[in-house]
Amino acid sequence: MPLSDALADLPEPVFADGYESAEAYLLVLDLPGVSDDGLDVSVDGSRLRIEARREKSPPTAFRYRQEGRSLFLDAEIPLAPDIAEDGIEGSLERGTLTLTLPKRGTTGTKIPINAGEDREPSDDTAGEQ
Repeated sequence: MPLSDALADLPEPVFADGYESAEAYLLVLDLPGVSDDGLDVSVDGSRLRIEARREKSPPTAFRYRQEGRSLFLDAEIPLAPDIAEDGIEGSLERGTLTLTLPKRGTTGTKIPINAGEDREPSDDTAGEQ
């Protein structure tokens, strides 16, 4: 499932953007009111799990009449198969969670090839011109 499809499946009050470069994916989620104490981000198998809780403490003389956003987010986002799970990094600044999901390298393995320059010509080809 592409990242854009996974973000579309998030609950409606969650605002999220997904970006992609040759080296990584970038996921940006707006989580107003969430502090690092109320945030848990983990990888579970092939899914990125985000749990966010925000603390509300209205003045004691007031009670809730309307709540525009939930106090809790529990979301799972499928990871693309090319993500290097051990390199994921994140930051939370002013209610914005930014996750960098690096792609696995495609360095491959070099196969040595014997060029045959040191070989002596065989009897079959020694006299041919």
